[in-house]
Amino acid sequence: MTIKQLIEKTTPLAVVGNDQMMVSGLEIDSRKVLPGGSFIAMRGTQTDGHQFIGKALELGATCIICETMPETLQDGVTYVQYPNTESVVGPLATHFFGDPTLRMKLIGVTGTNGKTTIATLLYEMFRRFGYKVGLCSTVCNYIDGKPIPTECTTPDPITLNRLLGQMADEGCEYAFMEVSSHSVAQQRIGGLTFAGGLFTNLTRDHLDYHKTFEAYRDAKKGFFDMLPRDAFAITNADDKNGMFMVQNTKAEVKTYGQRTDADFKARILEESFEGMNLSVDGREVFVQFVGRFNVSNLLAVYGAAIMLGQQPEEVLIALSAMKPVNGRFEAIRSPQGVTAIVDYAHTPDALVNVLTTINEILRKPHQCWTVCGAGGNRDKGKRPLMAQEAVRHSDRVIITSDNPRNEEPQAIINDMLAGLTDEERRTVLSIVDRREAIRTACTLAQPGDVILVAGKGHEDYQIIQGVKYHFDDHEVIRECFGIS
Repeated sequence: MTIKQLIEKTTPLAVVGNDQMMVSGLEIDSRKVLPGGSFIAMRGTQTDGHQFIGKALELGATCIICETMPETLQDGVTYVQYPNTESVVGPLATHFFGDPTLRMKLIGVTGTNGKTTIATLLYEMFRRFGYKVGLCSTVCNYIDGKPIPTECTTPDPITLNRLLGQMADEGCEYAFMEVSSHSVAQQRIGGLTFAGGLFTNLTRDHLDYHKTFEAYRDAKKGFFDMLPRDAFAITNADDKNGMFMVQNTKAEVKTYGQRTDADFKARILEESFEGMNLSVDGREVFVQFVGRFNVSNLLAVYGAAIMLGQQPEEVLIALSAMKPVNGRFEAIRSPQGVTAIVDYAHTPDALVNVLTTINEILRKPHQCWTVCGAGGNRDKGKRPLMAQEAVRHSDRVIITSDNPRNEEPQAIINDMLAGLTDEERRTVLSIVDRREAIRTACTLAQPGDVILVAGKGHEDYQIIQGVKYHFDDHEVIRECFGIS
């Protein structure tokens, strides 16, 4: 499209140059600019994109979108100025890639825990129903059945709109997407039209970025504030922030819950490590999931499917056939009768949810072992809380490395141990090497015991001093158990 067509739905402060020139691409990373492309200079938290305008021009950019005009303007280049480029990159990208969310129904899932499970199950369910479907998640992006690798929960606006555009071009009727607090605060989802939104729960997370819990909460709420009138908003009535999220939304509000009166309601009839018998809106169904937190996840999926026009009986049949998402309460059993649970739990609340479920099913005197750590270069305030909850809800605890990133692993472990009393510290093992920590738990656990290996879930790597190494909790556990 031409530059004039690209910017026609926005209000720039100034346009200098020929706005009839064609734009062949849109980038916020100057290194990715191709000849004839447009570069958007954004002021990020780490770097200022205006510093890289020269690099973009060297690579052939013919359109520069910026907040501050360069001192020297290059001939043959068009410059478009906005007061805030972060606020327009989403709408520009959406328009450039053909307004993909007007060509299919996009459903967003936000909250602290459960986003990946809910989005993935909706993706799998609607494929079972015969639709072409897209998925944008922490684990992997999919265009119908084709995997597209991902590095973050919600990509930057250009990557996201390019992906959604491909989904729409390939005939996807639905797309299900995790919506992170970062993506709302940084306006990465600006310009997208959502047909529905789901709220899971809210507990402490990402305070390294948001600084306060209130700012984190308000970022999540901002997603529901932007939903249009013809959309739906499904919220968790059991969560104390559930109704706060939707108090200003224009969308049709529906609720789900186990403990409170709600539009979509369920209760556990029977539970084991193999699954649960549930009553969902008065209908009984067996699911291959475990734990009250998963009942909430399944209710959100059920409610969304109903709001998208599916029949309750068909939805429950589909749920009964589904299996847990990779790294979400995945059980691995040894020939000797030890059960290992691999789970992505990396917040205090998520750890409590998983351990509570294990303890509700575990038959004493068998013991619950927990192997966990905390990520480097992330919210340090939750580290002692993670250790406290692990000790409070486990019989034995081994604190180890997670993703140290650029921090010293032992320093992270020390931050976790600082949350414990002297007596508690004497009962806890700390083993820096994660492989050795898992191996120790597998060696010491007795038949009937359960080992929770928490924090990494689906991840198949560790980042140590900035270097990415292959590491998969599943592989290590199977090796220790002597199974393939």
